[in-house]
Amino acid sequence: MRVSVFYNSGKKSQQVATKLIKKLVDCAFEIDDKNPDIVISIGGDGTLLSAFHKFSTQLNQVRFVGVHTGHLGFYTDWRDYEIDDLVESLKHDTGQQISYPLLDVGVQYVGERDQKHYLALNESTLKRVSATMVTDVYIRDELFESFRGDGLCVSTPTGSTAYNKSIGGAVLHPRLEAIQLTEIASLNNRVFRTLGSPVVIAPDEWIDIKPDQTAQDYIMTIDQFMPRQKPIERIRYRIADQRIAFARYRHMHFWNRVEDAFIGEKQGS
Repeated sequence: MRVSVFYNSGKKSQQVATKLIKKLVDCAFEIDDKNPDIVISIGGDGTLLSAFHKFSTQLNQVRFVGVHTGHLGFYTDWRDYEIDDLVESLKHDTGQQISYPLLDVGVQYVGERDQKHYLALNESTLKRVSATMVTDVYIRDELFESFRGDGLCVSTPTGSTAYNKSIGGAVLHPRLEAIQLTEIASLNNRVFRTLGSPVVIAPDEWIDIKPDQTAQDYIMTIDQFMPRQKPIERIRYRIADQRIAFARYRHMHFWNRVEDAFIGEKQGS
């Protein structure tokens, strides 16, 4: 089995990575950062997002494992002190995995013939910081609303607990085949109206965002990354054909993970 160990610049993550690589080599695993079968991310959810984007063109052959060295993450099943147990699980790997949907972001830039495609694990946003963003929102090629506000966020089910939740979006179970559109500080008054609540899109539907062409100071993000900003004619969001696979040797119930991350210990009555 070929394994890549991907870690952040934190001292603890580097120490754990050094320890893990030594144990993997001792157990005859091949360390391969170009064509791995397993990518082990050490750090937190942000580190795993970076690992995902590094290997996004190899999703048909790569499974991911997350080791967290800080707070509990939604993509990290193992703690830094469980390295021995992780290596033992890898030794008995039978290909077990669980996969989740991704977001396909198709951007039509002004003056360019072909669309540029990006993959997002969590979400993609379009914002305008210096003034109100004005854009038409289409669902399955039909005009849904004309949006005015700070921006829009389209998230995956696994990304629903990230930025989406902080702006009032719903938490979706990661097994759902859906994407979610959430408004960022929409402008609602007697003149301008939007739905004002998150919208969950079915698997056979798509969302088009067509920003006002008189302004081009838009900022688009793909997860924590910001592609080079160019004038945007249209962005199409849909569920991607590709999926992300996690090598799942043990499983924490999703709602237990949500409770632990956002609610904490239950208080007795």
